Amino acid sequence: MNYQNILSNTSNKITTITINRPQKLNALNKDTIQELHDAFDEANRSDDTKVIIITGSGEKAFVAGADISEFADFDVKQGAKLAAKGQELLFDFVENLSKPVIAAINGFALGGGLELAMACHFRIASSNAKMGLPEVSLGVIPGYGGTQRLPQLVGKGRAMEMVMTAGMIDSNQALNYGLVNHVTSEEELIPFTEKIAGKIMRNSSVAIKGAIKSINANYKDGVDGFKTEIKQFGRCFGTEDFKEGTSAFLEKRKAEFPGK
Repeated sequence: MNYQNILSNTSNKITTITINRPQKLNALNKDTIQELHDAFDEANRSDDTKVIIITGSGEKAFVAGADISEFADFDVKQGAKLAAKGQELLFDFVENLSKPVIAAINGFALGGGLELAMACHFRIASSNAKMGLPEVSLGVIPGYGGTQRLPQLVGKGRAMEMVMTAGMIDSNQALNYGLVNHVTSEEELIPFTEKIAGKIMRNSSVAIKGAIKSINANYKDGVDGFKTEIKQFGRCFGTEDFKEGTSAFLEKRKAEFPGK
């Protein structure tokens, strides 16, 4: 598939999606959000992909925010529709993919950029990364899930402070908050992320799919995460991966999971 605003490359079972609007600091506009949806969907369906990495082009930004010029003149109805459609098309979509998605945060991750990173299953940042939700400085609030996911990751008090002050935190503070899992040098960001992806790929993709669904269930209103876990745990027993994993363990050999 040909894209205008992103790049997508698959190698060694890792699909790397790069937001490629460096002149706009990789800001998210309507077309980019649609292309990201399509690229994530394609990677999630592909047998050639086991892990997805999302990053930004250039050295300055992962995603510096949304493209404000697209919605500066919106009314109430249009604003609500913008948030609803964006959440459905990209942010909630990424969070619920069955394949692991890792955000490799290079530089600024602000507004919609941080919201995209938080929708991923976990985050790795370069040492020059800066993160924040500055929307209230524009007279609006985070609308792509930021007010919900940030408290889940860093706690209510820290989320309130970050949103209310519209300030940025650096990568070390993000690590201390639990917003990112690791911090690396700029040069090592992608190699380190690929190394983590390699560790993930040694394991059962079927089991990982069930684990993602179970963990996410804990954060959904009206859903009993424990019941979801029990259901997904039971399903594992009917898979070829379970048979291979247990046989390999008992036979003291490395498992070769078929992903079924």
